[in-house]
Amino acid sequence: MKCLIIGSGGREHALAWKIAQSPEVRRLYVAPGNAGTAKIAKNIPIKADEIHSLLSFANQERIDLTVVGPETPLAMGVVNLFQKTGLPIFGPNQAAARLETSKIFAKEFMVRHRIPTAGFRIAASISEGKSILKKWGGKPAVIKVDGLAAGKGVFICDTQPEKEEALKQIFSHKIFKSAGKKALIEEKLNGEEVSLLAITDGKKYHCFPPAQDHKKIGEHDLGPNTGGMGAVAPNPFLLPSVRQQVIRDVVAKTIVGLAEEGITYQGILYAGIILTKEGPQVLEFNARFGDPETQAIIPLLKDDLFQLLLTTAQGNLLRPKPAFREGGSCCVVLASAGYPGPCRKGREISGLKTASKLKNVLVFHAGTIKEGRKALTNGGRVLNITGFGENLAQAIANAYLGVSKIHFAGAYFRRDIGQKALRFLSSA
Repeated sequence: MKCLIIGSGGREHALAWKIAQSPEVRRLYVAPGNAGTAKIAKNIPIKADEIHSLLSFANQERIDLTVVGPETPLAMGVVNLFQKTGLPIFGPNQAAARLETSKIFAKEFMVRHRIPTAGFRIAASISEGKSILKKWGGKPAVIKVDGLAAGKGVFICDTQPEKEEALKQIFSHKIFKSAGKKALIEEKLNGEEVSLLAITDGKKYHCFPPAQDHKKIGEHDLGPNTGGMGAVAPNPFLLPSVRQQVIRDVVAKTIVGLAEEGITYQGILYAGIILTKEGPQVLEFNARFGDPETQAIIPLLKDDLFQLLLTTAQGNLLRPKPAFREGGSCCVVLASAGYPGPCRKGREISGLKTASKLKNVLVFHAGTIKEGRKALTNGGRVLNITGFGENLAQAIANAYLGVSKIHFAGAYFRRDIGQKALRFLSSA
């Protein structure tokens, strides 16, 4: 069979790495891909948002399954486009993807279906936002843009000046363009965060091991939000009894609720959960594989990922729950200096072969490009180094061993990925 993966990041490299292992996959393409996917698949020079060109390519090559990585093509309706022509594609349609593409839709959906989440108000202008905050009082707030912002449209505000600055960035400076036409002002919740991914055909579903993302650019969770600086799996903070509660009160309710509203959700349902003293609550939904959570979870999967995705896209998810290996996994992101702001590109990367030869270490490319025999930086998050082992401590050590072998000018990474999880395990 032939498979096409849409996207160019570390998530897509991890998916390609696993799908390439399937005995059923004869040809694998990635559009547009990166320097890492070029080694295991054929990169196609079509951008992820060029959905009509992607459709033409899939028709021309008679692709048996297309897998959507990033959120932008989902928001543009790539799944609807493919389904109209009868081409199998993995991912939720445009209506279902609104769980991610509109935070306001997601919050109002959760209220309708009694899914636990923080209290909120909606602002459509800076004056409306200030009016809400005045009534809000001195309480901390989380201010989010309504639309897609590559994981950067969230402001955690403890003081009044921080709240007002967030509103200025969204409404006055318009740094998020059309994504920032409206904003959510939410109650700030405290607790450990969990990423729980479920694969569903709209009726049946299976949950993957929970992961813990590290969103802040700085160590000890300081600084602005990013697309993610690392992840560990499984996340020890999600105890088995609470995991069942999240599956019942969030995953199952969401799938059933969407069906009741006439929306069939097929693909990955990603629930971002915070474990509060009052119980687990939803911070956000994503409509696709998380990044960098995927780079930590997929190496633990024993089963054939291609078969899992294909049966889901066909509306007939395989009944047996997918099997995952015991132990732990840790992904550390190597970023360019300046990230999450502007970054210099074109810097040569060394040490990739050395790191790739290490036992229990995988190197997933993200913002890279191939130039002859060289791999060059081509974005903010450049590489994802995943280590795994018999336990989380071994996984973390292996990941950082891999990081130590790789070099490029301006390389930056957090040195504390997984440390909170380790402290929790040692105190349990």
